[in-house]
Amino acid sequence: MTEGTLASIEAVLAGLDQAAIAVSGGIDSLTLSVIAHGVLGARVRMHHAVSPAVPAEATERTRALAARRGWRLEVFDAGEFADPDYRANPANRCFFCKTNLYGAIARRTEATILSGTNLDDLGEYRPGLQAARDHFVRHPFVEAGIDKPTVRRLAAQVGLGALAELPAAPCLSSRIETGLRIEAPTLALVHAAERLVSAALSPRTVRCRVRAGGIVIELDDASLSRLQEAGDTTLRRGLEELVAAAGIAHPVCFAAYRNGSAFLRPPG
Repeated sequence: MTEGTLASIEAVLAGLDQAAIAVSGGIDSLTLSVIAHGVLGARVRMHHAVSPAVPAEATERTRALAARRGWRLEVFDAGEFADPDYRANPANRCFFCKTNLYGAIARRTEATILSGTNLDDLGEYRPGLQAARDHFVRHPFVEAGIDKPTVRRLAAQVGLGALAELPAAPCLSSRIETGLRIEAPTLALVHAAERLVSAALSPRTVRCRVRAGGIVIELDDASLSRLQEAGDTTLRRGLEELVAAAGIAHPVCFAAYRNGSAFLRPPG
C-alpha cells in the first residue's frame, strides 16, 4: 500500500514545472520535501519561515535535513508579527499567519507553492486553508489521498528514520487562548515551559496553554498520572519561577491534554 501511495504522490509532483514548498519543520512538510526533491531535483526550493512562534528546534531540523539532502533552502521572516490582525489572535488567526507566509513565498518565486496538508487536516477548522486557496497553494498529499498515518509510513520509507514518529507540534501561538494578544516574550515562556516539562517527564505530549485565568500545562494521560503519583511540587516550583521571571502574574496548574483547547471558536 505504501509503495503505491509513494507512486501516487510522485505522479502528482511530476506534473509540476517548478515548486516552492512551505516547510514548517514538521513531519508533513519534511516528508513532502524529501519526495519532491527526489522527483523535481533543482526545480524545487524549500522555504522556511522563522518567527517567535517557530521553535528553534524546527529551524535547526529543517536546516540540518536540507544540508544532508542537498536542498535549495531559503530561511526568511514572513512578517506576521508586523500584522496587527495576527497579533490580536482572533479565532481565524491562522488565516493571517498563512496569508503572510504564502504572500512572502509568492514574492520570492513564481513557482507553484506546495504545503504538507494531508487528508486528516481537512476535518478540522483550519482558516489557513482559505489563505492557501487565495494564493493557489496545492496540497499534494490531499491530491494523492494521503492521511497522517500514511505520511508517517512514507517518512520511514524515504529514509527519515526517527523523524517519522516526530510528535505533532503546532506553532507556539496555538498555545495562546483566543483573544489574548500574541507577544514574543509569552511565546518564549511557552517554549521554555514545555522544554522544562519535557526534560523532567519525557511526556508523549505537552502543551503550555496561556489562558486569561492562568497557565495550564497539559499532558498526555500517562505522564499526568506519573506526575500526580510523584507529586508535582518540584516541577511546579520550576514553572512558577519561569512565569515570574517573564513578569507574568499567573498561577500554574496541570491538566489532561486536549487538542486545540486554547482555541475558542465563535458560535455559529
